[in-house]
Amino acid sequence: MAKRVGFATRMGAIAAAVGSAVGLGNIWRFPYEAGVNGGGAFILVYICCILVMGIPVILSEFVIGRSTHSNMKAALKQLSPGKKYYLFTYVCILGSFVVIGFYSVVCGWIIEYLYQAAMGQLSGHSAQEYNDMFSSLVANPWRCVGWTVLFLVFNFMVMSRGIEKGIERVSSIMMPLLFLILIIFCIKALFLPGVSRGLKFLFYPDFSQLTLRGVLDAFGQAFLSLSIGISCLVTYGSYFKDDISLVKDATMVGVLDTLVAILSGVMIFPAVFSFGVEPTAGPRLIFEVLPGIFQQMTGGYFWALLFFLLVFFASLTSTISLSEIPITFMIEERKMSRPRAIAWTAVFTFALAVVAALSFNVLEDVKIFGKSIFDAMDYAASNIFMLMGGVFTAVYVGWIMDRKVLHDQLTNGGRLKGKSESYFVFCLRYVAPVSIIFIFLYLTGII
Repeated sequence: MAKRVGFATRMGAIAAAVGSAVGLGNIWRFPYEAGVNGGGAFILVYICCILVMGIPVILSEFVIGRSTHSNMKAALKQLSPGKKYYLFTYVCILGSFVVIGFYSVVCGWIIEYLYQAAMGQLSGHSAQEYNDMFSSLVANPWRCVGWTVLFLVFNFMVMSRGIEKGIERVSSIMMPLLFLILIIFCIKALFLPGVSRGLKFLFYPDFSQLTLRGVLDAFGQAFLSLSIGISCLVTYGSYFKDDISLVKDATMVGVLDTLVAILSGVMIFPAVFSFGVEPTAGPRLIFEVLPGIFQQMTGGYFWALLFFLLVFFASLTSTISLSEIPITFMIEERKMSRPRAIAWTAVFTFALAVVAALSFNVLEDVKIFGKSIFDAMDYAASNIFMLMGGVFTAVYVGWIMDRKVLHDQLTNGGRLKGKSESYFVFCLRYVAPVSIIFIFLYLTGII
């Protein structure tokens, strides 16, 4: 049997895992959520969420993957022979297709704006014209589908290069560049007139603005930001070498993902206050608000181009991790070659993405429980698939998995100290499942 491929270096593995977590949610959703939920108070709650829920669930996915060096289904069959836990794999695979289906549409919009920035066409417009530009894009089926397909072509070109030459190499290049671009933007932001107001808005802990809804938003943001729950990190963990510390790597992924989110706030809010923009602009921020801010800056062409390049990097590293879930499954469970597995994954992904793209124009009258196809896919991915997967993973590793397997993975067979094992087991057994269930009840409107 051929030796299973894996990440060549520890830093490459970390870059891939961080790339899986870092995405659009870090760059615009986190600053927005922090802004409307008490600024620094929200950030403090968010950091607590990362420590007691995010990192433990990341670690649990790493443990499942590396303990067997297999895809989710094979791992669960090996860890729990004779049980039917492996059936949950199909939920994860379906979830990955749904996520990448709607996510790639947004990524297509990003390529459009990257192109517009490169051509110098994002300057000299009024606020209404920026609004009209975005509305025109999503209303045009050819442009919307075309950019979506182009993004997926980039995605599957990376996948076709394999683990080391594709995922690891691209992540190792893009993640340092992402941090570098973020730091450049943050330095620029510190010299803007609104820097003091922006930083106060983001970091001042105004607990009077933090409600129960804000606390639950912090838990939800922490969970969704890390891309946990649909076995992305199980798949990546299966490529990890046996001599790395899973505790250190899980912690590093959580810390770096949080750092990107906070740096994004530092990047955005001084600019927002400097140019008199409403800080709660939310999803409109990237496509309708920031282009207007960039044109008011000295060197606006450069800043617009750099920003959309940053968002493109964050988007691509997220989608390649999602794509690897079904690809690895097809290779190991259906005995397909990698090219054939990529081809099948591409077919399903393209179909879902095209339908999602058309839901803004040709299929805008098609509703699923009152939502457009795009919104329904977004809702199902965030509120159902990822949360179900998070509960399952936490409960499985915390309660069902053989404790000896967990101990061996956390200590590398006794070679490392396992001082944090009791803490992680407690979080996985009690804190994470209860927290995720509360998030689910909140997001679905039950509470």
